[in-house]
Amino acid sequence: MPVNISPLTAEQLLPVAGVTLGIAETGIKKANRKDLLVMVLDEGTRVAGVFTQNRFCAAPVIVAKRHLAQLVRALIINTGNANAGTGESGILNAQMTCATLARLLGLAPQQVLPFSTGVIMEPLPVDRIIQGLPAALENRRTNNWFDAAHAIMTTDIVPKAASKQVQIKGKTVTITGISKGSGMIRPNMATMLGYIATDAAISQPMLQKLVQHVADRSFNRITVDGDTSTNDAFIVMATGKAGNPEIVNPHTEEFCQLQDAITTVAAELAKMIVRDGEGATKFITVQVEDGQSRDECARVAYAIAHSPLVKTAFFASDPNLGRILAAIGYADIDDLDVDDIQLYLDDVLVAEKGGRAGNYREEDGQRVMHQAEITIRVVLNRGTASTTVWTCDFSYDYVKINASYRS
Repeated sequence: MPVNISPLTAEQLLPVAGVTLGIAETGIKKANRKDLLVMVLDEGTRVAGVFTQNRFCAAPVIVAKRHLAQLVRALIINTGNANAGTGESGILNAQMTCATLARLLGLAPQQVLPFSTGVIMEPLPVDRIIQGLPAALENRRTNNWFDAAHAIMTTDIVPKAASKQVQIKGKTVTITGISKGSGMIRPNMATMLGYIATDAAISQPMLQKLVQHVADRSFNRITVDGDTSTNDAFIVMATGKAGNPEIVNPHTEEFCQLQDAITTVAAELAKMIVRDGEGATKFITVQVEDGQSRDECARVAYAIAHSPLVKTAFFASDPNLGRILAAIGYADIDDLDVDDIQLYLDDVLVAEKGGRAGNYREEDGQRVMHQAEITIRVVLNRGTASTTVWTCDFSYDYVKINASYRS
């Protein structure tokens, strides 16, 4: 079961002026489940995004990146089929879904961004998606975020959504987002999709600057299994309906306020993905401090977070913590002096001066390992940089879920 995720209710999610959402059941993979989402944006909405770095990126990613240069007015998202590894026919199918939705809305096909998630190397069932579009458009509402969060789920156990409001120049700015992901999670911009909308007014260049900053501090700091999906995408939409003066300068309090607020929402969504990781029983924060650079700290953090030996030890609540030292040691930092490093498990000092801490006791490690939420803290003592990565353990269920994913 997901680790410490509170049940989501529709009332928690705030409508964003200028965004309507419609859902349909099309039977792409399974009958009687929401699997198609349409998001329609008012004219003037700014849209920015970042995408998977996987070279085998999916057809909808290729098309969405091309269309993002246009004045985007709609998004179409399907689950149950990734439309990845489908060659030229996959591109044509993604373009066909865009063209059909555009025709129904009176838009140009290039104003629609397509997204897909699900099984790779299977042809996209275009007919089912096209047949479901009228129903999705018919039930469009501004307060449909709860159903939208359900509509983009695949192996997720729970829907993931969050809202926040901040005051910018005397105007109330609303931010609401949804995400999906449970396995194949190691975004590098899993299968990860994230969509955040705000009614803030912000210029296109500033929004693109903001989205990369946000991704690097949220979705690019999580991992479940170390696999970067073919379909990862993170999109931020700003409708400008809040009435604040348009943000055009990154060196202003208003830009920082909006950036911090969206980062907060994105980080909450990203952590939900880890908490709902396939078979996860523990939520693990890996915090690396006092490095020479954020990149160096991230290499250490991900070496720990990706290690199957570390992750299985945490599942078993076994303080076999030498596995963490081994991961730090192979994090590709050539001049790392292990005698300078301190390793903590929550508040318990585990290792220092190249070996076990003098006052470390096995029962203290055991106590922390039995918790549902654990922090691994590594102090490199070679600089002032730091970073945080969120991950989970590996359980028997992870293997079961992925062994039978297509069935």
